[in-house]
Amino acid sequence: MLTVQIVLFDGFDLLDAIAPYEVFCAAAMYADNALSVELVTAEGPRSVASGINGLTIEASGRLNPERAGIILVPGASGEIEGVGPHSIPAILGQALHTELTGMIGQALGHKDIVIATVCGGSLLLAMGGLLEGRPAVTNHLGMNLLGATGAVPVSARVVDDGNLVTGGGVTSGLDVALYLVERELGPRIAHAVEQLFEFERRGTVWREAGMAPGSQKALTSDEPNLAADKASMAYGTQDHEITQSSVFDGDWDTTIATPVGKLQVKLSISTSNGIQGKATQGNETVAFLNPVLQDNKLTWLLRITKPMRLNLKFEVAADGDRLTGTAKAGMLPASKLSGMRVS
Repeated sequence: MLTVQIVLFDGFDLLDAIAPYEVFCAAAMYADNALSVELVTAEGPRSVASGINGLTIEASGRLNPERAGIILVPGASGEIEGVGPHSIPAILGQALHTELTGMIGQALGHKDIVIATVCGGSLLLAMGGLLEGRPAVTNHLGMNLLGATGAVPVSARVVDDGNLVTGGGVTSGLDVALYLVERELGPRIAHAVEQLFEFERRGTVWREAGMAPGSQKALTSDEPNLAADKASMAYGTQDHEITQSSVFDGDWDTTIATPVGKLQVKLSISTSNGIQGKATQGNETVAFLNPVLQDNKLTWLLRITKPMRLNLKFEVAADGDRLTGTAKAGMLPASKLSGMRVS
């Protein structure tokens, strides 16, 4: 029997979870119960409040990351703008700090388990460092952020990467579930469900197979491209500006106000042999990538793994012993950075 575990977390999007649930339930009916569906959480049976008016759904079990079958992770529903506690990034950040990420990471190690996501579900996994270098899709609003985590954004309705199948916007949950029904149970069962729901799957499922297009679409300036960012930043360095870089010399105790809380980060910057720097948070130290001084502002790229995996772009200015600036990744609003020089 094919088992499907649909994972709920506080603030999940109702349609992301319920649309696939109905598809899989209908498939079970047509397939003589060759498929079972269960709503689960990382903690076990409980009431789970959705992100839509707090409507609660009962989860009947605990996610089993070793059970063969399909595990489906929905996205979050919340405020699109801002960085408050009810924003989508904050809700995903809260889910990130549960046992869920570790469980999904464990499940990805099993060849007989397929991980599926709908909408922001892929962002949740990506921010936990689980989609590094893997093609995936999410809601169009989150594609930049997806790329900033190290995943490879693909603009398709559904992306099939073997044991990882991701869907785009909210209604793509229908397409993801129908595609998985066809893939696992065959086209006739999937067709019967389509007829029942009077719904036809949208778009071509992207897979890394077959001939590649002759000309690939170039990334736009708004799309994440770490290599391009590094190159463009390098061109910004001017000889006469290097003499101004000494104002950044030293150690700085800084605070970054992010959607998932304030981060205390120590920055160490040296300009004695070109501009170099490193950032320390807890027991993790990461070197600056391509630090550049331009228009009296110091910019650099930084790969971080805590509290989530992201490629951040920093831009700061120094005024005496005070440091101010921003850190930004993808669609996330720029997080304010402030700090003081350590004497």
